[in-house]
Amino acid sequence: MKILLTGINGQLGNQLQPLLTKAGEVTAVGRENLDLANSNAISQIIEQIKPELIINAAAYTAVDKSENEPELANSVNSIAPGIIAKEAKKLGATLIHISTDYVFDGTQSTPYTETDPTNPLGTYGKSKLAGEEAIRETEANHIIIRTAWVYGVYGKGNFVKTMLRVGKDREELRVVYDQVGCPTWTGDLAEAIAQFIPRLNEETYGTYHYTNSGAISWYDFAMAIFEEAKQLGFPLEVKRVVPITTAEYPTPAKRPAFSVLNGGKIAKVLGNHSPYWKDSLRQMLRQLVAVNN
Repeated sequence: MKILLTGINGQLGNQLQPLLTKAGEVTAVGRENLDLANSNAISQIIEQIKPELIINAAAYTAVDKSENEPELANSVNSIAPGIIAKEAKKLGATLIHISTDYVFDGTQSTPYTETDPTNPLGTYGKSKLAGEEAIRETEANHIIIRTAWVYGVYGKGNFVKTMLRVGKDREELRVVYDQVGCPTWTGDLAEAIAQFIPRLNEETYGTYHYTNSGAISWYDFAMAIFEEAKQLGFPLEVKRVVPITTAEYPTPAKRPAFSVLNGGKIAKVLGNHSPYWKDSLRQMLRQLVAVNN
């Protein structure tokens, strides 16, 4: 099977590529050889490769920055997925696309299912939702996987790497405690995508939620990161983590207060539930130690 993977230099793409080689012949592209803001370039590369499966792991993910760069966020997150899906439809190929918990407004108190109403609060969430809708409109064979609070060893920044970086220099940190979600390790998300590939068919196409199991606040997550990192010998100066409210830490983009996703639907297809978030955090930190040594 010919597979086209976008976002190879990102957190997920980097983790996913080695797993895909078992499923077929992989062409992996990053921003340097495919600019998703360039519609013609997308069509050209898909026509050239003629993949049977396209995995779009690329996105504009700078949540706050997107408030000042809505056009770029829309080009990459809204328009590009629609073009990819249109090209997939022409070829009879299947598209696996990654979306986000930020399509929800966070007003629920129970985990969001795939059929719950969407209502994104900011530019990033709106652009990702528009991308989902553009894919569905093409009627291409697809699965959309919404995930949340993604972190991994590769790619640029993420919450875990940020905590380790600032925790190395500061004794006290202030972290928001009134936003609750599900941290997701790219290692588990990549594994779930690889497991889904042999199960792709008319009955399984559609939208899914995948995160690690268990829900916590950013504050709880930070506490767990430092606890696990200290055990593994990471150099840390941090002694106090102070819980603060979202109001005390204003950001350009509004974020959902509760964005826990219900992963029951994908668990039925894969035949297993996702690993517990703390076990996955431990694995990621061990992988980070191995990569840095």
